[in-house]
Amino acid sequence: MEYIELNNGVKMPVEGLGTFLMSPAEAEAASIAALEAGYEHIDTANAYMNERAVGRAIATSGVAREKLFVSTKLWPSVYEAGMAAVDGTLARLGLDYVDMLILHQPVGNYLAAWKTMEEAYRAGKVRALGLSNFEQDKIAEVIEAAEIKPQLVTVECHPYHAQADLRAFLAPYGTVIEAWYPLGHGDKGLQEEPVFQKPARKYGKSAAQVILRWHVQMGASIIPGSKNPVHIADNANIFDFELTDEEMAEIAKLDGTKTYYTATPEALAGYLAMKPDFDSQE
Repeated sequence: MEYIELNNGVKMPVEGLGTFLMSPAEAEAASIAALEAGYEHIDTANAYMNERAVGRAIATSGVAREKLFVSTKLWPSVYEAGMAAVDGTLARLGLDYVDMLILHQPVGNYLAAWKTMEEAYRAGKVRALGLSNFEQDKIAEVIEAAEIKPQLVTVECHPYHAQADLRAFLAPYGTVIEAWYPLGHGDKGLQEEPVFQKPARKYGKSAAQVILRWHVQMGASIIPGSKNPVHIADNANIFDFELTDEEMAEIAKLDGTKTYYTATPEALAGYLAMKPDFDSQE
């Protein structure tokens, strides 16, 4: 495993398991498989409704807590709940602290939620703070209001959409980009690109492993999701080779080709209206 040092000195494993769209049973099994394969980072969220399952996997894994990096996300419906939102998340996970706490969507009173997260950070309930799906202007708004600047921003990022402008904006703050959809939302066309097929043959890797390695060399964190133990293990087998400058330059030519997600006003309004009962999860 390789690590990224965040702007507050915390070291984060560069790769983790994402549990988006997994049922509790699936998330528990996938997390156990990931921990057995040597993963040290598991990512969940209030809205995934699988925090308890991830907590169960951690509890039964036998891996010492201090060797794990656990990240979760607060949903907008609890942005104004204060410390109760953080404590509820910790209770569902069965943990005394999380390593990364993230605001999931850029709607609602996210500035109030950020102040709560700063309080949790100072209380030792959280080791690092992040934003998810925030556009640059709203990231700037949070940074302006924040006493503790974000350690991480998680956004759609892949070779078709490398987030060059956002990387440049975040660089002065030392804020890391974390890529969701690191493999292009399962887009087979991405993996079939010659710029990945050629190095895959050269290094004896899959195209997916080459893409994940590209992310790592770009300085990003990655949280690929899979329910297949073989794929989970394969996704972590990316630390024994390195792409050349020439290969990285060829991959860079794909940037600007495609995105998979657009945060429409209607979608954001829908997120704000969603008020799940997080404690009802299995």
